[in-house]
Amino acid sequence: MSRREPPESKEEGAPEWLTTFSDLMSLLLTFFVLLLSFANMDIQKFQDMLGSIQGAFGVQTKRKEAEYVAFSPSKYESKVKLTKEDKQVLGMVLSVKSSMSDLTKTYPMDITTEDNGVLIRIQSDALFKKGTAILLPSSKKVLDSIVKLLKKNDWMVAIRGHTDDREAKNSKYPSGWELSTARAAAVLRYILAKGKFNPRRFRAEGYADTLPIVPNISEKNREKNRRVEFYFYRPPA
Repeated sequence: MSRREPPESKEEGAPEWLTTFSDLMSLLLTFFVLLLSFANMDIQKFQDMLGSIQGAFGVQTKRKEAEYVAFSPSKYESKVKLTKEDKQVLGMVLSVKSSMSDLTKTYPMDITTEDNGVLIRIQSDALFKKGTAILLPSSKKVLDSIVKLLKKNDWMVAIRGHTDDREAKNSKYPSGWELSTARAAAVLRYILAKGKFNPRRFRAEGYADTLPIVPNISEKNREKNRRVEFYFYRPPA
């Protein structure tokens, strides 16, 4: 009699190709779930991620409300809306920086905004002999630039003198009040004489050491506090 071969044993479980196919489907499912999560991202979460856009004047960007965000969020960005006052101040800043751009490289000065105007802050040591209200010859370059700026614009100007806590201890200037006021007046006299302006556009103020920008604890800080400020603002309507 011939012997029968035992039947081949079959492996239990799914075929190998089905396992590979299942893994592929799982990966595709994960991929599409991820895409769906991006497509349905909440607008508020996206805004929180970006943060609020603030310019020099604290103007925030306003975005449209929507139920979803595309991959290009700029489609939902609205233009920054500036008030009339913001636009005026922005124009003033650009005009001042353009006029003073060459001087900022050689003179210690800062240009910033204040309220509804623009402030130029210049260290007194660049304009005056130390402890006096006598203008240095080199100060004329700065003041002439301010004269040109004011000829092109009908702004009002407040000229403010500031000292540190040690300056001006002599018979002519017994305190910082006299020295800071004298310096503001000296600058005003030069500008009026050079530009032939209407004096009603100007005012001179002295603050002594009452408004330091940094604590008077070192000579470097005191040098910063000894300053003259030009505050430009538009006349009331």
